[in-house]
Amino acid sequence: MAKEIERKFLVQGDAWRSLATGRYYCQGYIPTQGKQTVRVRIIGEQGYLTLKGPTVGISRSEFEYPIPLADAQAMLAELCEQPFIEKYRYRIPMGEFVWEIDEFSGENQGLLLAEVELTDPEQVVELPSWIGQEVTGDPRYYNSNLVTQPFKTWSMADGAEKQ
Repeated sequence: MAKEIERKFLVQGDAWRSLATGRYYCQGYIPTQGKQTVRVRIIGEQGYLTLKGPTVGISRSEFEYPIPLADAQAMLAELCEQPFIEKYRYRIPMGEFVWEIDEFSGENQGLLLAEVELTDPEQVVELPSWIGQEVTGDPRYYNSNLVTQPFKTWSMADGAEKQ
């Protein structure tokens, strides 16, 4: 079984920008009951269907499959909630890890998140200087929740960390 073990952080400053080139992602979520998610994603000319189980600690089951672009486009248009998640993803290798920085656009414009995938929940990670507050356990920062509560709707009263 595939497991996703990741930590998530806010990004501070622009020092990371010179380290990678971003790729555009468009993704949507098919409504489910419970804590599972079904994501449809397009990266370039490739579609993907991803099934994720409930989060336990910092890990969860994850299964991702490539699908035809036309199928992904149809699923986004006909099955997914809106607004879609639109972002540029930057992949930055550092030591034994690859940091992924998501620079959101659309309804989540202004949000910058960094994620690092681990092989074990107890694995120690050296944080780059551009890493800010950890938000791993905060469900507001889950992409699937950014559809129903986009970053643009957050207020400082919500405890939001506007960047």
